Amino acid sequence: MADPTTTTTTATTTATTAAPVRAKTAKTIDAGKQANRRIGVRLVIYTVATHAFAGFILLLFELGNRNK
Repeated sequence: MADPTTTTTTATTTATTAAPVRAKTAKTIDAGKQANRRIGVRLVIYTVATHAFAGFILLLFELGNRNK
């Protein structure tokens, strides 16, 4: 690592007119297996669980409102 007190840097700007090239993304690998499917399944499970919890909270509010 360079010492910042002795290192000099020069600021140069270059204008590029070419469009950026996107690199092809590699598939997610976990222990030699593709993890993309597992991520999708986990997303569905979390979404269902979140909606079930929100529904339960709304049910509690509805039941609490009936006692007034």
